[in-house]
Formats: sequence, structure tokens, C-alpha cells
Amino acid sequence: MPLESSGFAALGVSEKLVEALTRRGITIPSPIQAQAIPHAIDGKDVVGIAQTGTGKTFAFGLPTLMRISRTKGQALILLPTRELALQVDEELKKAAMGFGLRTAVVIGGASMGMQKRELGAKPHVIVATPGRLNDHLEQRTMKLDLVNTLILDEADRMLDMGFWPQIRHILDLIPKERQTMLFSATMPKEIMDLASKHMRTPIRIEVAPQGSTADRVEQEIVIVEKRAKFAELKEILEAELGSVLVFTRMKFGAKRLALQLVKAGFSADEIHGDRSLSQRKMALANFKSGKVRVLVATDIAARGIDVKGIALVVNFDLPDQTEDYVHRIGRTGRAGETGKAVSFVQPDEKNEIRLIERLIRTTLKSRVSTNKPEALVPGAYIEREPARGYRGGQSSGRSSGGYGRNAAPARSSGNAYPARTGSSYPARTSTGNAYPARTGTSAPARTGNSYGSRSAGSTGSTGSTNSSRPPYKGGSRGKKPPARAKDPVENHPERYQPPTSWRRGKTKRPI
Repeated sequence: MPLESSGFAALGVSEKLVEALTRRGITIPSPIQAQAIPHAIDGKDVVGIAQTGTGKTFAFGLPTLMRISRTKGQALILLPTRELALQVDEELKKAAMGFGLRTAVVIGGASMGMQKRELGAKPHVIVATPGRLNDHLEQRTMKLDLVNTLILDEADRMLDMGFWPQIRHILDLIPKERQTMLFSATMPKEIMDLASKHMRTPIRIEVAPQGSTADRVEQEIVIVEKRAKFAELKEILEAELGSVLVFTRMKFGAKRLALQLVKAGFSADEIHGDRSLSQRKMALANFKSGKVRVLVATDIAARGIDVKGIALVVNFDLPDQTEDYVHRIGRTGRAGETGKAVSFVQPDEKNEIRLIERLIRTTLKSRVSTNKPEALVPGAYIEREPARGYRGGQSSGRSSGGYGRNAAPARSSGNAYPARTGSSYPARTSTGNAYPARTGTSAPARTGNSYGSRSAGSTGSTGSTNSSRPPYKGGSRGKKPPARAKDPVENHPERYQPPTSWRRGKTKRPI
């Protein structure tokens, strides 16, 4: 195909980039690319709003490569997730092969030493997540004084209040004379106002209204009880063909659901924040290659992950943020293909559906599931977080099952303390006291590594009773120990004080 007839050449894209795109079969620019690339090449600030999967990466990537090749500065691309950063870096490397430009990926979960070496080589393009970038800035292993192009991809999430302190710190270190571009599928007004303070007369390009979804994605909601969701999911997986992406709300829910699918005979894997970077890359690679048919994910995969050929997206749980619905179903029906999205809705979640329909300006067709709720069985999917403070598996004098006084099983004779029999504490007496008075004054005999059980009036060594022995008054040989010299800083508020539970009584226990 002649370069003159290529749509990218008409936009002002350099000949080398057009050749690289033509080799990959990319000849016609998408609407967001056709409108954003000319302004970005001219060096103007751009805010682009388009449906997910419409090619926003090339909309800012191609002008950035051309600008860096001319000005010899640096470009900084900030993204919300590690997977999206790796994907953008892969696309830029393929396009920049003829330019001799170097890139560096700065993301969490990867080796800091390797990233320091890449940054020390003065890369032309830095693709980073805000958290790890701030780590390098604090360690002074990189500087941003050469950055003349800043891109914020998925800008609504990047400029959310939770990320704003990190973004603000980065913006303070970047030279004011720069080109700034923001791209996302949604752009709330308050976030737009916040971003405009750091841009110079930005050009707003809105290919589709905010919250728009792909026209070729068939959307459906299923009214289903929570304990009938898994049965409904199995029916859908058996009826549909092709790869399936399932979204859950929480990380432990994704892990449990993936395990259930494997037990049910489906090839499934999981991707969420609790998995290491290598595990997430392996799961995504297996899903792309077709080794795994079902990928269970949290919203970490809803932003910008480009996997071709996803036939079905299932919202096992509705997203916490209404805008994330657009990003979730945008994983299917990409680049003009057809797709399907099914959302499970519990009877008490009708308000969330109304908010989603208001955002996408479409009434979703619905049906009621015929599956009945399953009885709770071990290993079943339960959407409930563990109690705070739970430390299952740890053993520090308590059982791994919790903190109840009577919850611990009986200890064997080899443990440090004898086995408990019955209740840990005696029942209240009729006199109203919480516990009966302790008879005898001595401690139990120590045998080996354990303490023997206490008996009334037992001595410290033999355990025999001696009711005539006077009560212990402390000190050596019954004498009162000398008074301690007062320490003027002993009770100073800045001095470390052990917890009250560690302190012994006023009288010392006998040896």
C-alpha cells in the first residue's frame, strides 16, 4: 500500500512510523487518533475522551515518539496499573524500532536494581506507575528535569483523590514548559477542572459522550440470588464459546471463584492485587494464548488491558464505581469486533443498575435466573471479608482458629503449658465474686519446660501442702528489699513503657 494513501501519513505521522504501522496491518486511524494526532504533533495540550478499545495508546504514543526524536528530551507516561504499563511499553517498542529510542518501565513488583540500571541509561520514554516512580524520586535514583512531554492515561483514575498526592508531587518536579495529554474513557467534571490547572489551554476531543459503550457489545443483566451466581455462571460458560473474562469485586473473591471453576472442570486462572507481578504476567499470557479459557479478575484488569478475541465479559459482582462498568465491558467488542457482556444483579442492587443505565443512557435488557440458591458448603463462594485482626495460622499461645478463651483445642503433654480441661475460668460463685479466692500463696512447681497445675497450699518445689507457712512478703529471707532510688525520667511520657499486661504485681513471685 503506498504511503501517500495511508490515513496516518495524511495526519502528519513520519514515514518511519507509517511503515512500522503498515507492517502490522494498521493503515486506517480510529476517530480519536484522527482528531488527536494533528494537535499533539503541533505540541498542544490535549484531553481525549473516547470509548475504551478505540486506540488511545497510538493517539498519544505516535506524536510522543516524533516529539522526542526531534527535541531530545524525555517523555513520562503515567498509568494506573502494572499490566497497562507493560502493554503500552510493548506497543511503543514495536513502533519505535526505526527511531532508536530507548524505553524504561518503572512499576511495582519488579526489581529496583534493574530499573535503576535502565534509568541510568537515560531512556527517552519512561512508562511508570505513580507509586514506584515516587520510590525512585525519594531514593534520588532519577530526575524529571528533562521531561518535556507528560501523558496521563486513564486520567479519571489517575487524578482520583486517592492518587492525587502522588501525582501532585510528580507535577511539582516536572518543568512547567511541557506538553501534557490526558486520555480516558470517562472524565467527570470535577476531575476535568482539577486537570485544567496543570494544562495550558487544552484542546478537548470527545469522540463519544462520556460513559459511551461500544455499539457491537450486547449487554444483558441477570437477576440472581447471591448463592445462585456460581450455578448461573456454569450454565453461561457451558452455553457460550470462546474466552471469558469474569470480574469480581474483591481479591479473595476472585481467588475463591477461580478455585471453584477449576474444580468444576474449567481451565481458569486469576489476576488481582495479591498476586505477584510474575504471576499476573503468566496468567495474562496464558489467557492471551488460549491456554486458559476463563480469567477471573478484579478491576485491576478493567483498565486498558488489550486482549484480542474476548467473546464474553461477566460481571460476577457489580463494580463499586459506576464508571468502571464502562471499562469492564470494554474488554470485549474491541476494534470493531462483536462481543457480549452479562452482569449478575442481586435483588437488592436495583439502584446500582439505575445508575449504570443513567451513565450509558441505555435501558439494559434483563431476565430472571431459574437457578435456586445453593446451600453453603465448605469452599463455596462467600462474599464476606475476614474479620479484622484475624490471624489464622499463627500460633503464639492461642489457636489458629480465633481468640476465644475456650476455642483452643486441648494441648498435648509436650507443649509448654498443660492441657485445659473444661472451662478456662471457674464459674462465678454464689457470693457474687467474679472468681473464687485463691488459696495458698506459692507458685506451681516447674518440671522440665512446663509448669505443673496449681494446688491449694502447694510449695514451690515439692508440691506438698504446708498450711503453717506464713504468707510471702517479698524480698530475701522475708526481709523487705531496700527502696529503689527514684529515677526522674522513669515515667517520662517519651520513655518506652511496657504494656500493663506485661507488668507483674507489687509482690514478686517466688522462685
